[in-house]
Amino acid sequence: MSGHSKWASIKHKKGALDAKRGKIFSRIIKELTVAARAAGGDPDMNPRLRTVIADAKAQNMPADNIKRAIRRGTGEEPGVSYEEAQYEAYGPGGAAVIMDVLTDNKNRTVGELRHLLTKHGGNLAETNAVAWMFSKRGYIVVPKSKAKEDDLMAVVLDAGGDDLRDDDDNWEVLSSPEAFHGVLEAVKKLGIEPDAAEISMLPQNYLKLEGKAAQQMVRLMDALDEHDDIRHVWSNFDIEEKEIEASLA
Repeated sequence: MSGHSKWASIKHKKGALDAKRGKIFSRIIKELTVAARAAGGDPDMNPRLRTVIADAKAQNMPADNIKRAIRRGTGEEPGVSYEEAQYEAYGPGGAAVIMDVLTDNKNRTVGELRHLLTKHGGNLAETNAVAWMFSKRGYIVVPKSKAKEDDLMAVVLDAGGDDLRDDDDNWEVLSSPEAFHGVLEAVKKLGIEPDAAEISMLPQNYLKLEGKAAQQMVRLMDALDEHDDIRHVWSNFDIEEKEIEASLA
């Protein structure tokens, strides 16, 4: 088990994705507000906003909620102002961790993240302490049951994607961040709804964890993923299936 797609699999096993619609809506509302503030409230002119709106609709968020969040972002309605930030950390066994957050209070968020990391055998790191171990890439996960390799590869390359990788039960579609939205739209035009689609921080190499460190790492990632201010968390750890099962026990 290795890589970002595997962490998605772990979350699925733990039931974290079925979940907590309230938390999902809260995250999407923040995303809508920040995207609209950054590049305007017209999705035709704002690819990032267009992607978040599609995510909101996929989660059955009411249209009024979407409109209000966008209007807060453009300043047409009052509301909380969110800031984007990225924090780096070391997990158990020295695994690298990057946390992408949206928060209305950086001091509170940093304190809470430091507490979670310490509780699970990790610690916050200085800026750029681990970021150099990752590459920023467009990242889309398509179950093999939804697409044939040749068909998907042709569409991905035509849309400006870089690569299609075989990852057990899934295809991993990689692109530059700039090409991500075009590639995602091309995949969806095939009638495919990806299991994951984001601008991701992909590790260049993986660190094998075993035993206590591996189990602690899974619990840490789960705790971070559940934090309301975190929208993405990435790591470079690689563990065996048995370690995942032990962490769930």
